[in-house]
Amino acid sequence: MGRTRNMRLEAVIQELGLSQRQLAARFKAVAAEHGATELQSVAQPYIARWIAGAPVEGRAPFILAETLSRGLGRLVTRADIGLAVDTEAEPPAWSDDTLTTLVTLGSTDMDIDRRRLLATSVYSVAALALPEDQCFQRAMDRARARKPLSSYVVTAQDVEDVREMAAIFSRRDQRRGGRAGRTALVAYLRTDVAELLSGRFLSESIRGEMTSAAAELAYLAGWTGFDGGEHALAQYWLTIATKLAEEAGDAPLAGHALRAMAHQAVDLGHPQQAVRLAEASLSSRRYAHACWRERSLLGVVHARGLAAAGEKKAAVAALLRAEQDLGRARDGDDEPNRVFFYTEASLAHETAATLRDLGDLPGAESQFTRSVRTRRAQFARTHSVTLGYLGAVQAQRGHLDMACNTWSQALDAMTGVQSGRARETVVQMRRSLSPFRNRAGSHAAELDARARSMLSQA
Repeated sequence: MGRTRNMRLEAVIQELGLSQRQLAARFKAVAAEHGATELQSVAQPYIARWIAGAPVEGRAPFILAETLSRGLGRLVTRADIGLAVDTEAEPPAWSDDTLTTLVTLGSTDMDIDRRRLLATSVYSVAALALPEDQCFQRAMDRARARKPLSSYVVTAQDVEDVREMAAIFSRRDQRRGGRAGRTALVAYLRTDVAELLSGRFLSESIRGEMTSAAAELAYLAGWTGFDGGEHALAQYWLTIATKLAEEAGDAPLAGHALRAMAHQAVDLGHPQQAVRLAEASLSSRRYAHACWRERSLLGVVHARGLAAAGEKKAAVAALLRAEQDLGRARDGDDEPNRVFFYTEASLAHETAATLRDLGDLPGAESQFTRSVRTRRAQFARTHSVTLGYLGAVQAQRGHLDMACNTWSQALDAMTGVQSGRARETVVQMRRSLSPFRNRAGSHAAELDARARSMLSQA
């Protein structure tokens, strides 16, 4: 079969008004900035073949989109030039332009069919490898030198507005789960925030603050994808969030995003990768410049990774440090909004999960119980998950009646919650109850029927 001519790409190149030879030269210059040495041989014949419908592979679509964006003074995405794909083998490379990647991923995430394909694609363990620090420094330098694509002048009030929206979406996630309101979050990132990032900045300070605010929203897009069970999609967003945070010079936020990647790796059964990501979140300025509350959060996820990897002594030491760090937090500390949820109840939950993975079931039950007793009402999603975990530990200890009572509370707490992690605790609950399902009139049978009904409605 013959190739289909890429009319979109051809039209954008014609709009640019450069010859294919001139475009190839600009393409190679942008590729060199990104360290994409494999693209240094691109010349006029490549452009001609791409227009004729030849596949554009690897990092070339991102580089081409950025080259055209710079030339036209507006944002050009892969979809604009007919190079968007339904799914990809792994998340964008750390060297890809974040603004172009953000808009492209946002478009994919908002398209129901393409999002469904991406959301069900394979979580990439290989993509968890982090680049050298010099890569992040080059990305920061490129972001500072990026030419504006619109005439809008970004102000401090714009930054405040974006941060306010991030706080709204974060609180909604805590109450209702990652699937609630996520479409609106991604749409806001794809349109309003991307437009602001492509505008003009009166100072380097405002550029950094806006990039940091965008990074926090990208982190939320990743976290809510993770909580919703869309793991490959979450991995894309958390990759972008980490890089945006580094471009902004916001090391603690980069650590926060890496911590989420480590948490995801633990839950998906990749302990060694989780430990490496957690260690990266704790490295240098990411931990040293963070507030005490955030330091504790980074540390307790490190403990979870170590426990999953079987490193008991190191895990216990990490738990102790996390507890000490949270104990140093004081009312009135200068803390970012993103850690508002992390309290004594959160530390107890993560401590319990660590002890469970270390085989200390009595300790895990005690800490899960502590978490349930101290958690505030607005954190309904995590409360339901904690109850689900607590019931599982009680069942493992042979306390079935107690577990059934806890699981009944968990199902009550899940009313209105849209969370893949909460749903998974119900699946695990049914597995634990399976030997007792046929006992007519038993509490276990009634609870199983209720759990089955809830899963059918999700």
